Amino acid sequence: MANERSHVMGVAETRLDLDRARRCGFPEVIYGAGKDPEHLLEIVTLQQQAGQPSLITRATPEHAELLTARFPAAIHHPVARTIRIPNGPSQESRGHVAVITAGTTDRPVAEEAAETARWMGCRVTLLMDVGVAGPQRLLNALPEFEQADAVVVVAGMEGALPSVVAGWVACPVIAVPTSVGYGANFQGLAPLLTMLNSCAANVSVVNIDAGFKGGYLAGLIARRTGAVPPHT
Repeated sequence: MANERSHVMGVAETRLDLDRARRCGFPEVIYGAGKDPEHLLEIVTLQQQAGQPSLITRATPEHAELLTARFPAAIHHPVARTIRIPNGPSQESRGHVAVITAGTTDRPVAEEAAETARWMGCRVTLLMDVGVAGPQRLLNALPEFEQADAVVVVAGMEGALPSVVAGWVACPVIAVPTSVGYGANFQGLAPLLTMLNSCAANVSVVNIDAGFKGGYLAGLIARRTGAVPPHT
């Protein structure tokens, strides 16, 4: 118990879990929404001093201004609302994650998934605007994602795209419903229910607009798959 406490660092009201990388493979990811920029800087500084790379999600422009000034290597992605801050040598690239969107309006959630997978050291292919309203677009893009180790499919409206994609790949498909759509979309509830009811056996679903969660699960899968040597 004493050893466990030694890996928890307190900053104001936050308790940073510095042992998570050892237990779970990756450091704690920092959710930026609602955090004061100076408070966030203190948290990130502790993590960086511990030799850990940082990922901040739902970052604001104020967060980005402060952190990029303090850490020149920081990578701010304004569309994804993420900040990646490396620490030490670059992680060996392993695994291939494809992130696919039904429409361009789904892009912020998809970019969050892509940035998360990049932070985890995966190669990422981002394919946008291949929704089911134009099925030929998906078939044209098939060579770019059919060999991926994991696929994240981000879709709003009726949320049908993950089931269609799943029928073309031999890997897990992480479905991410978005709140994009008209009234009966119910802020993403309609695609969430569609995805949960998918008849494709390789589809799993995360919460509405949860690009980080989709990217993280895909990254875990891809890195483990990429670590397995090919059959000879």
